Amino acid sequence: MSTDSKDDLVFKALANGLRRQMLDAMQRAPQTTGMLCDRFSNLDRCTVMQHLKVLEQAELVLVRREGRERWNHLNALPIQAIHNRWISQYAGHAMSVLSALQQELDEAPE
Repeated sequence: MSTDSKDDLVFKALANGLRRQMLDAMQRAPQTTGMLCDRFSNLDRCTVMQHLKVLEQAELVLVRREGRERWNHLNALPIQAIHNRWISQYAGHAMSVLSALQQELDEAPE
């Protein structure tokens, strides 16, 4: 799978607020699917599983099975890759533009 395709899956997964909340829950500690169902009790188990599937396809969640339990672990590496590829490059450029603007404002006669 190409890098762009992987990025698309990550952006799609992160575009949904509920999935971001699930990732937040897994940031503190791995969660079983049952734990996530309890945490998001307004959703049925099938809906939780559908969201987990999208996160798993984007490789944001790694699954480990222990008996009947499915443990969902946060994998932050795809988010780091997005940051490295997109955010850090553009943030550096934006900071240089803002710095130049600030310098011009400081040097401008009042």
